[in-house]
Amino acid sequence: FTDAMLDAPQEYQMVGVANYFARQDGVSIGVLSDPLWWQAVGNTLWFTFTSVALELLLGMLLALLMNEKFRGQGLVRTAILIPWAIPTIVSAKMWGWMFHDQYGVVNDLLGNIGLPSHLAWIAEPSLSMWAVVIADVWKTTPFMALMLLAALQLIPGDLYEAAKVDGASPWQRFKRITLPLIMPALVVALIFRVMDSMRIFDLIYVLTSNSEATMSISGYAREQIVSYQDMG
Repeated sequence: FTDAMLDAPQEYQMVGVANYFARQDGVSIGVLSDPLWWQAVGNTLWFTFTSVALELLLGMLLALLMNEKFRGQGLVRTAILIPWAIPTIVSAKMWGWMFHDQYGVVNDLLGNIGLPSHLAWIAEPSLSMWAVVIADVWKTTPFMALMLLAALQLIPGDLYEAAKVDGASPWQRFKRITLPLIMPALVVALIFRVMDSMRIFDLIYVLTSNSEATMSISGYAREQIVSYQDMG
């Protein structure tokens, strides 16, 4: 509700809602009339829905896998959790090299299986947001898997044994026993991931240089503050 510049924040004026609904010479110049703002909102919502949905699905599969007892279980758990431990800036740079249109490993793999292999993942607007989603899913799926694994390990094994005796199929055991009992942990994990995805900035800024095709709400705010010196 203020009008202040970054180079002189102490010289601010109270403007109420003018930042959102201001008009100049009969033309609306407020934030809510800026097409880039609405694109940033759309990008953020699309990114949040897509990445969280994929992370939930893959995280559930990984949690079910890690909950089984098999040889080398500890090694598998460690390997799965490694991406989550890598700093976001590092993983963004790594994926930027992997998505390179000329020498990136992603295009090389696509070419080896007969698919188009000269895709400009970062520069092409229709692909750049998918590149961000892939990088984010790779990094944060282990978080979802870890949360769900903790819930799975609290389920008594006697419940599954009784269900097997009653002739319940694996899907029925998952639907009637596993899913209801891990639901509280699943909801908490979803809340954390949705909140984290809604404020996404660093991954997009490093991977795509905050281009308009991938700009998030946080990226839009940064653009106004740093590029235009407008603190609001």
